[in-house]
Amino acid sequence: MESVKKIATRQGYGEALRELGAAHDNVVVFDADLAGSTQTAMFGKAFPDRHFNCGIAEGNMMAVAAGAAAMGMVAFASSFAMFAAGRAYEQVRNSIGYTGLNVKIGASHGGISVGEDGASHQCLEDFALMRAIPGMVVMSPADAVEAKAMVKAAYEHQGPVYMRFGRSPVPVFHDEDSFAFEIGRGEVMRDGGDIAIIANGLLVAEAVEAGELLAQRGLSARIINMATIKPLDEELVLQAAAECGKIITCEEHSVIGGLGEAVCSLLGEKRPTPVKRIGVNDVFGHSGPAAALLEQFGLCAANIASVAEQFARS
Repeated sequence: MESVKKIATRQGYGEALRELGAAHDNVVVFDADLAGSTQTAMFGKAFPDRHFNCGIAEGNMMAVAAGAAAMGMVAFASSFAMFAAGRAYEQVRNSIGYTGLNVKIGASHGGISVGEDGASHQCLEDFALMRAIPGMVVMSPADAVEAKAMVKAAYEHQGPVYMRFGRSPVPVFHDEDSFAFEIGRGEVMRDGGDIAIIANGLLVAEAVEAGELLAQRGLSARIINMATIKPLDEELVLQAAAECGKIITCEEHSVIGGLGEAVCSLLGEKRPTPVKRIGVNDVFGHSGPAAALLEQFGLCAANIASVAEQFARS
């Protein structure tokens, strides 16, 4: 994948906000003194009268965004995932989730790939926290093109949405002119019948590469991009379980409460199927280069392929 163009999904978020701002006067954007990092500065430069820096006060920002939504605006509130989902959880739950207001949370710098910022900033719990809020849509795009389409779909959706975007550049799989995104629908990136690998975020690229490695070893892996964690594409998961027999989930998140548990909960109720979860195994991260950390924690193509091969042949 060295020749594939790489763009951070947070850039797709910023570009989508700018385009939405040009098309819709009811879009307002709030940031917590991180507009350069979250990429909302693109919107702020184009529409300074609709972009508000709330300072390092994330809980207050969520309450202000809820107020704007209550007045008929479509409010996007942005910060790092650790602060948007963690520090501001009570306001997200009570002011946005409980009221069902039209606030879209853009959380950047999620997961272990924040790298040198260390454990305090490497949010590995956000999917779990946001999934637990009734009515909250939870999503994590595979590339910048999907990120842009996701943000525009979030604008059209009535109700609260949580979107996680990454710091690191990732391969671009999709063609912007032809790609269509739908909340709650997964995407088969590669077909196969020996095992299914369901991933989201930057691990989709690793899963695709793992599929290529497995093919060289005589195994056919179905690779699924599950960008929407809630609501889960149940039909696609159940089909993969029926046709492949074994499933691996891959996420840059704790194995507790995220994509893996969503898949296991579904299969446990509707079609018991052997599953292995690849994620961060109930530990905190630590400081280090992003690529080295992903490899250390097993969030890489080589480990996915190794686990999948052993699992498929067992």
